[in-house]
Amino acid sequence: MRKKRRFGTFIALALCGMLLTLALSGCGANANPGAVNNNSGGNGNNASAAEPDPSSSQELRDIRLVLDWSPNTNHTGLYAAKDQGYFDEEGLNVEIVLPGAGGADAMVASGEVPFGVSIQENVTQGRVQNVPLVSLAAVIQHNTSGFAAPVAKNIKSPKDFEGKAYGGWGSPVEEAVIKSIMDLQGADSSKVKYLNIGDADYFTAVKRDIDFAWIFYAWTGIEAELRGEPLDMLYVKDFSDQLDYYTPVIVTNEQTIKEDPELVKAFMRAVTKGYEYAIDQPEAAAEILLKAVPELDKDLVVASQKWLSPKYQEDAPRWGEQKREVWEKYADWMHERGLLEKPLDVDAAFTNEFLPE
Repeated sequence: MRKKRRFGTFIALALCGMLLTLALSGCGANANPGAVNNNSGGNGNNASAAEPDPSSSQELRDIRLVLDWSPNTNHTGLYAAKDQGYFDEEGLNVEIVLPGAGGADAMVASGEVPFGVSIQENVTQGRVQNVPLVSLAAVIQHNTSGFAAPVAKNIKSPKDFEGKAYGGWGSPVEEAVIKSIMDLQGADSSKVKYLNIGDADYFTAVKRDIDFAWIFYAWTGIEAELRGEPLDMLYVKDFSDQLDYYTPVIVTNEQTIKEDPELVKAFMRAVTKGYEYAIDQPEAAAEILLKAVPELDKDLVVASQKWLSPKYQEDAPRWGEQKREVWEKYADWMHERGLLEKPLDVDAAFTNEFLPE
């Protein structure tokens, strides 16, 4: 889970939004079509990340759920919902798939799949370009991402970014966040050297090319612990409450909500049970993820799951709950820095309506 998958270009998604009315007439929520952050990276194809259960009842409705990246502990609740039969109880046979070349957001926005995993940043940027994504739930209540450096680099605060090399993926958001938190420390962000390292392995990059990078602690940070390579971790949320945004989120599109709200309710009931299972039984949930994706490292998955499970709900009254102020603050931050063309219609970007009481 080292990096977040970005839109890359929003033009394709904007076109998806404009074409949605036509495209979904034959493939929307009423059709039966047909996955750190991500250190292993997506495989860029549309292959299934979990094989459909051949014993599923013929009465079950086939739907697909697309992940934002390669399977990891951000997604455990989804695999638990499948493994424990929660989707079956709702009359759904859910196939969990990896994102295609256009990315998970485009697949959901266009109606190719009804549900997916995204991040608040992508939904925010998409909404202002008329991309009809809607966030249904926050997978984790607080932002667990931040800037990480081996302790030998002596990066203890944003001011220590001066004169250092940052390895990222070329998004304007990266420089904006770094400048934002450095400004708060009275530091000069122009003294940071930016290198685009794409999907390069974090541990290789910090030994060879860079000094620090943006990671999710639940995966790369835990892996560093297991490797015995301690990191200094600067969580972005600790420097500004505007940066304590939701990542990842469960998303659908406007058409699915409009045409099949009962499907959305059923899906979210099952997903909620899956994440509640992962909260209550982290070790058992880790085994479910490993069973579904056996190529994952067992020690990393188990340790990551133990660290992350308490953070799924944390201080929220229920798993998945989203606060309007979180969406508003982050959108304001993006707009103030020229990352949004216009202000966000916050109330159209997310809903808690489909979370079970």
